[in-house]
This record gives sequence, structure tokens and C-alpha cells, in this order.
Amino acid sequence: MNIVSLSQELKGSSYPGRGIVLGRSEDGSKAVAAYFIMGRSENSRNRVFVTDGRGIRTQAFDPSKLTDPSLIIYAPVRVMGNKTIVTNGDQTDTIYDLMRQGKTFEEALRTRTFEPDGPNFTPRISGLMDFENGYDFWLSILKSDSGDPSSTLRQTFSYTNPKAGTGRFIHTYKDDGSPLPSFEGEPTLVDIKGGIDEFTDLVWTGLNEANKVSLFVRFINIATGSEETRIVNKNK
Repeated sequence: MNIVSLSQELKGSSYPGRGIVLGRSEDGSKAVAAYFIMGRSENSRNRVFVTDGRGIRTQAFDPSKLTDPSLIIYAPVRVMGNKTIVTNGDQTDTIYDLMRQGKTFEEALRTRTFEPDGPNFTPRISGLMDFENGYDFWLSILKSDSGDPSSTLRQTFSYTNPKAGTGRFIHTYKDDGSPLPSFEGEPTLVDIKGGIDEFTDLVWTGLNEANKVSLFVRFINIATGSEETRIVNKNK
């Protein structure tokens, strides 16, 4: 697989939906995570990311305009010991709770399917970063089979000791459309450039201006576990 520019990949789609990037910094010392949300409806755009312990949650920017909290209010990021969970929905809590009971990442996700928002049937995308023995990560997507809600496709991708300056990018939709077409194939191999501020700016400016809502970025020192986090909200 050829590495592609993350900036160009983002700019190439007006509506990738929600997206996760996991990887490793250019100098090799940091694990990198990014999660962004986009929206086309007023309800979806009426959101911000806020910190919640070592994780984050979504919150209505203007509570008076919130019409339906299902599928848009959740905790995208939670931390469990030396593991960080990043997802696009309330399956974050499913993974957290079941892994605490001894289940694996994949076993936890076997209890979930795609979102019940036909005709799009938005995929659930999830990531797990594990620092128990160095740095490994997993990415998962749960999606309907070509828009058929009676059939669920479950794909998990595992990455051991990822290379410096590279990441994997997975998102809910291939592009804009009606209905919205689900992501296809293996997560895209992308470049990761610069420190946390440069990388945050690269992702934020790459997202479509009309549709982007919020961005979370975290750099985790693999040796020490220390964290740096950036949150960018369009609503201020």
C-alpha cells in the first residue's frame, strides 16, 4: 500500500463524515490519535467536544436547539489503564465495559452493529491503542452489506509497532451522496507530519469548511505515557 498525504486525502472529500486516524509521530516517540466529526443538519452541527477526565464527550453547543441526542451525544474517547479507546459512537462505552470484564476489543464489538439511521446505516468505526508492550493499535468498522440492514460486515485491522511518520485513516463515508456510501477497504495509509500543533492544524484545515464541527488530537509519549491533547471546535 502506498502512503498518501493525509492533508490531500481530507481535502479530496467534502463529507467523509466522522474519522479516526491512529499512528506514530515523525520522530517515533509519540503515539498519535485524531478523531473528527462533521455534520450537515443543524442538530449534527450543534456540537462541541469537551474534556471528560482523560477522555472527551460531545455536548450540545446550544442546548435549546438540540432536537435528538441519540447518535450524536456520546463519549468518543475513554482511557482504561494503558489503553485508549476512540470511536464514533456509544460503542466506546461497550468496549470499555466489556474489556474491563475480560473481553477483547473484537468480542466487545460483536455485540454491536452499524447505526440505525437508514437509509445511510452509518458504520460504527472504532480504534484501540495499547501500550502494554510498546505500542500497537486496532481499527474496526461495522457496516451494512451494501445498504442491507439484515446483514452486518465486521472488519478489524491490527497494527503492531507502527512505523514512525505513518498512520491509518478510517472514516464513515467514502464521500458525499444520497444515501451516503460507507467506507470501503483497509484503512488508508497516511503520513503524519510535525508536532501536535502542526498536525492538528493540518487535519483541521483539511476538513471541508462548511461541514466540519470538532476535532480531537492526542500525542502520547510511548516511553512515559505522558499526554498532550488539542481540541478544536467550530462553535465557539
